[in-house]
Amino acid sequence: MRSFAGRDILSLKDFERNEFFHVFDVAAKLEPIAVQRRNSDLLKEKTLVTAFYQPSTRTRLAHEAAMLRLGGKVTGFADAKMTRAGDFYQESIKDTVKMLEFYGDVIVMRHFQQGAPHEAAKWASIPVINGGDGWGEHPTQILTDLYTVLKEKGRIDGLKWVAVGDMRMRTMHSLGYALTQFDCPITFVAPPADALFPGSPDMRMPESYKADFRQYSLNFREAEHIEQVIADADVILVEPVVQPDYTKSRDERKGELPTTPDNYKITRELLERKAKPDAILLHSLPRMDEIPTDVDITRWSRYWQEAFNGVVMRMALLALVLGAME
Repeated sequence: MRSFAGRDILSLKDFERNEFFHVFDVAAKLEPIAVQRRNSDLLKEKTLVTAFYQPSTRTRLAHEAAMLRLGGKVTGFADAKMTRAGDFYQESIKDTVKMLEFYGDVIVMRHFQQGAPHEAAKWASIPVINGGDGWGEHPTQILTDLYTVLKEKGRIDGLKWVAVGDMRMRTMHSLGYALTQFDCPITFVAPPADALFPGSPDMRMPESYKADFRQYSLNFREAEHIEQVIADADVILVEPVVQPDYTKSRDERKGELPTTPDNYKITRELLERKAKPDAILLHSLPRMDEIPTDVDITRWSRYWQEAFNGVVMRMALLALVLGAME
């Protein structure tokens, strides 16, 4: 197995099966630190640089919390407009990263441009972690989700997945690549064009990703209504179909937003009527109305545990790429 020390975490397309389990093992070893709400000194000599060109709650703060839990330091920016990378100069990724690598030992980047973290990794002499790139990928989120499933179910292989929402979304692409390494059939449930309102985009999985998934032997199919497929699901992963434009640095609400059609909404009534009693429901958050709040306290919901596991997973990745764990 390749060493993680000094390695970039850019895409789950790059991960081999045994590497997933190695990351999960390291996460399990470090988890007691987060559970006990204490800090260690594992990374006391290291500094994390956060370069976030798009808003973030969980991804940025989970990486920062993970670094602090391991005794490290954090610097960086959460709003590119407050830097030369986002003001009048629009400093290039190369020039920005060549500076950031002097300020710390690992960079976590979120960017509205697909491929931006890959571009950063070309120029940086320190590891770069992809915190979400446009409509591209979100590898640390799906590693978090898989770790959550492993903890809740005791296994990943043999579980049937249903993914609901906008398949243009970066988490869905990382999920597809990850499941190519496991025996997990998955059904993608997404709106076709005009389903939300006249002129709404086609949110089904893009053909380029489907071609990749076929090449990597992913067992997948597509459906247009969650009610048709939820009864077989062991894991239900949800993203909104009411989405911002991820190609922009910021996309603030204007006017009234459409609501989620019933085809793509996970209600308490649907879960009680159709879902397996031991199915688990994941959502990377934030949500709109696709999961009503009365689902939060049902036996199916695991998104709060998922959020906690996000800190643990980032602890594992930081420890690995910085060479503190092997």
